[in-house]
Amino acid sequence: MINKFIMSAAAVAALFATPALADDTHEKSVVTGTAGGAVTGAIVGGPVGAVVGGAVGAIAGAAIDPPPRKVIAYVEQQPMPANPVVIQETVQVGHPLPKTVVLTPVPEDPTYAYAVVNQKRVIVDPNTYTVVQVLN
Repeated sequence: MINKFIMSAAAVAALFATPALADDTHEKSVVTGTAGGAVTGAIVGGPVGAVVGGAVGAIAGAAIDPPPRKVIAYVEQQPMPANPVVIQETVQVGHPLPKTVVLTPVPEDPTYAYAVVNQKRVIVDPNTYTVVQVLN
């Protein structure tokens, strides 16, 4: 019986993972999230849990994909700004910065930008202002 659940979860994971493979920049995290979510959902909720868990896992896997090492290295090497930006909100991965924060594009990879907010270097998706990574 357990084998049927695991096989169902794997089949569901494969169905959700196939469209995700088209986006090769986030491929590993989406597939890992889908498979992990499907297996966990199958154990907790059976076949229906596998479907829900796979979908949630795919979303979570895509949402927390860290930037490439070259982007991190670039941001770490930039000087601290003369006028620090301070905001009331907590700076967290997955949460957007206020639109009033000025972002600096990463020249090597324009899909990322950065800012120094509350004395922290923050890598951001410039389209949504969503924090992708906080550096110390």
